Parts: sequence; structure tokens; C-alpha cells
Amino acid sequence: MALTEDVKQQIQQAYRDVLAGKDIRARYGQRLMIAEIARYMGEITDNDGQRTSPPATCVVEAGTGTGKTLAYLIAAIPVAKALGKTLVISTATVALQDQIVLKDLPDLRKHSKLDFSWTLAKGRGRYLCMSRLEARLHDEGHGDSDTMPLFLLDQPVDDEARSRATFENMLASYGSRDWDGDRDHWPEQIPDEIWRQVTTDHRQCTNRHCAYFDSCAFFDARKDLDDADVVVANHDLVLADLALGGGAILPEPENALFIFDEAHHLPDKALNHFAASVPLNSTRQWLKQLSQALVKMQPWLPAGSQAAKAVEKISTAGRDLDLALTRVYEEVEQNTGWEFNEERRSAQWRYPDGALPEKLAELAGETRIATAGLCRHLGTLVDELQSAFDERKDPELDRDTADSWYPVVGSFHARAEDQLRLWIAWSEGVAIVSDEEEPVVEAPARKGPPAARWAVRQRWDHAEDITLFSSPVLADNLLYSRLWSRAYGAVLTSATLTALGRFDRLRSRAGLPEASRYLVVPSSFRYAEMATVEVPAMVAMPTDDGFADALVKRLPELWAGEKATLVLFTSRRQMQQVRDALAPEYPELILTQDDMAKNEVLRVHCSRVDEGKPSVLFGVASFAEGIDLPGRYLHHVVITRLPFSVPDDPIEASLAEWVTQRGGNPFMEITVPDASVKLVQAVGRLLRTEQDTGRVTILDRRIVARRYGQLLLDALPPFRRIIEH
Repeated sequence: MALTEDVKQQIQQAYRDVLAGKDIRARYGQRLMIAEIARYMGEITDNDGQRTSPPATCVVEAGTGTGKTLAYLIAAIPVAKALGKTLVISTATVALQDQIVLKDLPDLRKHSKLDFSWTLAKGRGRYLCMSRLEARLHDEGHGDSDTMPLFLLDQPVDDEARSRATFENMLASYGSRDWDGDRDHWPEQIPDEIWRQVTTDHRQCTNRHCAYFDSCAFFDARKDLDDADVVVANHDLVLADLALGGGAILPEPENALFIFDEAHHLPDKALNHFAASVPLNSTRQWLKQLSQALVKMQPWLPAGSQAAKAVEKISTAGRDLDLALTRVYEEVEQNTGWEFNEERRSAQWRYPDGALPEKLAELAGETRIATAGLCRHLGTLVDELQSAFDERKDPELDRDTADSWYPVVGSFHARAEDQLRLWIAWSEGVAIVSDEEEPVVEAPARKGPPAARWAVRQRWDHAEDITLFSSPVLADNLLYSRLWSRAYGAVLTSATLTALGRFDRLRSRAGLPEASRYLVVPSSFRYAEMATVEVPAMVAMPTDDGFADALVKRLPELWAGEKATLVLFTSRRQMQQVRDALAPEYPELILTQDDMAKNEVLRVHCSRVDEGKPSVLFGVASFAEGIDLPGRYLHHVVITRLPFSVPDDPIEASLAEWVTQRGGNPFMEITVPDASVKLVQAVGRLLRTEQDTGRVTILDRRIVARRYGQLLLDALPPFRRIIEH
């Protein structure tokens, strides 16, 4: 029991000190949240540091204005320290990550008597690799460099002069310690095609064997991580660490207390991490790069050595895989009912129930075998190169050869492993379906839905490709087995964790343990006094052909007299259509999120408002959640259409298919709850502080004309309602 009287006193005193130090008043919802998190963590039982109580999470929905960051920090830090566990705080956005590290944690330590340390954890790919930078500068201008394939990857950089100047500046800044090697701390935006040439991943890094290990930016950052009481990370890094087994970057889950802020993102993030894809033609081009690299490498390997034998086997495996990919491409191209969207020059085909046609299933199995062989032989070569770093052994290869080629081969090995994930997903548990008879091989029994499998065919001016995809439909089992069942404790919080007033959606999608506890804390906002939600009469429904024209006519009436308006669309195409129709009449009024970078759009908008000019923002999904415009910068949110999912999303379609087969109603069980969460997030753009006021206008009459609409309306904050009939 970690929640001793002493720890309780620490929490209570810290809260009083922060309130006094910052001259702010206590909030009822915040106090509830502190008590709930502390109680949950205090009830975890252990033996010799290992949790003995059943897996459980603490889920707290806390709306804007609750002060949830301060609540979970004050509650969790004393308990984590008493337990001797690391507190891992994970966010979905860089903005919140920076806020916690640069503002919230320093504020808490300044105003309270709590003594703790913290650090920011980022993946290896956010840091400069000096070995690659040095090699890249050396290779500039030497097109025949042996290791050039590593740095060129798939997309060579056209402007060599500009890239070299950037590399030289990086070297000078890092050498003088004016820059710490963190991509996010470079004074300018670094293009992806530049950055990926000078960073690395765990498969290419030689770790302690690297000549630059003692001055490595990544390992310098890691030093703080091992000793810090609080580690601030993001969902992607947590999931990446779990995919590596846990404890590779962050503390082992068993020795950590996790707090997931913006936790509603976690299930979708998990799906992305465990999805896989392979572009067929691009992979064949990559195999040519591999073959060229092996030809350059061969002279450096002693004849008859294990490494030389591995190279021969890799060459053979590469040819086998190339043939297998060719057969798969021909089969998918010729025997798929492609329907092209000419605007996007692409077509998508989803395999119902994840079941592949008999011939394609057979080819997927063959390609899996070929890819596994390539992975195995590349792994052997990696091991041989790695052995050259061990001074205790008598390796066949010299150290210089290993230094040059280990990152190259590691890069190829990592990509081959990524491809193998797709072929495993496409060949395991597949029901083989013949066009002429019933399934001849039954898929094994599953507790959950089968994986979604689909293909996308894309055309360009002089080429085309087919990419195969696989993804779990739900992340519940993955999150439970890799996270909840292992973590010492975990808290999930966000302003939108419920859907239609219930936690069922989150519980099922995140695989939360049965013993989890749930709480909705009241907001400090006086919603009915601060804002209205209005549903005006409309001449058209969103499903009607004339809806865009109705928007063009109605929107100017809605923003008239307003200084700051946000108009949210569910379709980028419709947003552009409406913008094109209105822009000639309002050339200095409308800003769309596609006009420039997101931060620049918001800066221009705020600048207009500061100058006393009206401004109207047009945006789609990312503006419905990811922007913060308090006070005078936003007074009116217009929602053009209820945010139902795109019907052609293959993961959602597969889930709906599974629900239907089980006798459920996918529209009411999936579509409506998902829309409710998105609608609450969109409405949440309006009120960001207790002083804000304004109105929300919903132009989709289905919210009052359809039975499910009442559910969506009731799930919104309790604004005063104005509904036209």
C-alpha cells in the first residue's frame, strides 16, 4: 500500500502550495481527479516490487478547464516515488508534450515542496547520428561510394549543394555544442529527405561500438532517462517500445506507472503500429538496390568467409523474392475488380472477412517463405558484421569493413523484416476461398474480428504500383497483452473518453481490464451561460446533391457580424468546392487549412483578429481537434456535417462486417459512437477558458430529424439549445 498517511499529506500539501503559489482557486473536478488517481495507485498491491493485484486501469474523463495535467501530476508523482517506480507520461501531440516539460513540471516543482526530476524521451530517429553525418559529408560528390545506397534510400535529394550546406552547418553546430542534435531544436524545419540521411534506427546503430558513441546525441539524452523520476514520452514511442518487447527505450512496463493523456488516440495509434504494408513494384526496385549494394560489398569480404557465403545466399533469396512479387502483382492486377477514382488516380479493393482468393492465398504463402529466407540470410550477415566489433573474438572481417557496411545491411534487414510482417499477416489464418466452391480451408476460431486485408492500386504519369495492406481491426488484445497486463499501473485521461455518455467504446477498443475503474469529473465551465448550440432550418440535407449550394448560400449569413469563425467540413473536396464558390466575393476573409502550414494559418487568423478584421477559418478533421483559439480568436464554430466515418475505410468496413455477422447493428454500435466522439471534439474548439463565450451552429438537420440525432445532441456539453423547425 503506497498511499500512506505521509504520501496523502504530500499530495494535499503540494496541491495547497500550488494553489497559493499561482494564486488560483481549487476546482471541484480537479480535486476529484486527484483523489481518484491517488486512490487507484494506492490500492495496487505488490510483492518485492512486482504487482500482485489483477491488471486494472484508472480512466478519468475530464473536460477542458478541469486542470487535468496538474491533477495527475500532483496525484501520481508522490505515489510513484513512494513505490520506486518511474512515472511515464504519454501524450498524443508534441504541443502537449512540450507544455508538460517546459511549463507544467517546472511550475509544479517551483510552487510545491515535491522533489523530483524529469526528462523528455524521444525515439532514436529524432536525433542526429554523427556516424551517418560524417559518412554523408564524405560521400558528397562521390557517386560511386560503396555505402551510398544507405543514404540515398528510395528518394535521392536533388539539391546536393543545399543538403551539403545543411550537413556542414549541423556538424559545426553540434561540434560547438550550440545544438544538441535534437531535430526539434534545429532553428529551421529540416525536410524529411534531408533528415533521414543523418539519423538512424536501432537496426543500423552500432551502439557502443560506434566511434562517436561517447558524443552521441541519442545516448546523451538516454542518460537522463535512466535516472529521472518522470519521463515524458508520446503514444508512438510507448507503442514502439512495446513492439520491441518493452524496456528497450522506456522503463519496463512492470517498473512503470503510466499516464496516457489524450488517451482517446491510443487505440488508433496502436492499430497503426501493428499494421503492415508492402508496395510490390517499389519493393522490386528496392531488391535491385540490395543487389547493387551486395556487388559493391563483395570485394571487402574474405573469400570463403561466413559473410561471403551469406552474401551469395542473400543474392539467391533476393531473386526468389523478386519472382514471387512479380507473380503476386500479376494476380492482384488481373483478378481484382478495380474501380478507379480518376481524381486520385487510385483504386482500392478490400477482401471481405479478410479472406483471400485461393490463388492469391497460395502466392502470399510462397512470398512469405521467400521473404523469411531473405530476412534470415540478411540477419546472418548482420551477425557476422557485428562480430567484428567484439575485440574478444577473432572475427573474419576487419573493423573498418564492419563500420562501413553494418548500417547498410542493418537498413536492408530492417526493411525486409517490415515486409515479412505483411506476408505473415496475409498468410496466417487465411480462409482460402475458391470461386467455384465453399471455403476449402477454414480460418481458425477467433475471439475478435479477422484482420482487415486490402489492396490499393495507384497510377502516376509514367508508372503504377499496387500496395498490399493488413491491419488488426481492434487493438484490444494487443494493448491488453503488451501493456495493461504488464504495467504496474496505468491512468487514461482525456476530455473525450465516453461516447454517448458511456465508456463502452473505449473499453472494447482499448482492451481495458475488467477491474478498471471509471470516472467522469465535472467541468468548471458554466456551459448554459457561456454558449449556445443552434440548429437552423436548412433547405437541404447533407445527403442531397444540393447541399454544397445550400452551404454557399447560408454560410455568409452565419459569419456576418462575427470576428472569428471556424467552419468545419468532413470532406476536403467539399471544403474546397465551397471555398472556390465564396472566395471571389470574400477574397480577404476566408482562410483554409490547406493555404499554408497549420501554424501559419492560425497565426494569420489571429493577426487579422488582433487588427480588428473579421476572419473565417475553413478546416477538416485535424482542425476539429488539434487547434486552440481562446477568447476573441474564436467565437463561432460552424459544423457543416455530422462527422460520420468515410464509408470506404477498410478497417472500419471490416469491423462493421464482423459486427453484422454477430447480429449487431454496426451503425448504432460503431458509426454513431465514433461520430459522437468527433462531434464533442469539434464542439470543444469553442470554449477553451472559463471566460470564453460563443455559439455552435450545426447545419446537419439529421441531428434533430433522425432518432440517433438526439443521442448525439444529448452527448454534447449542456449548452443552451436553439433549434429552428
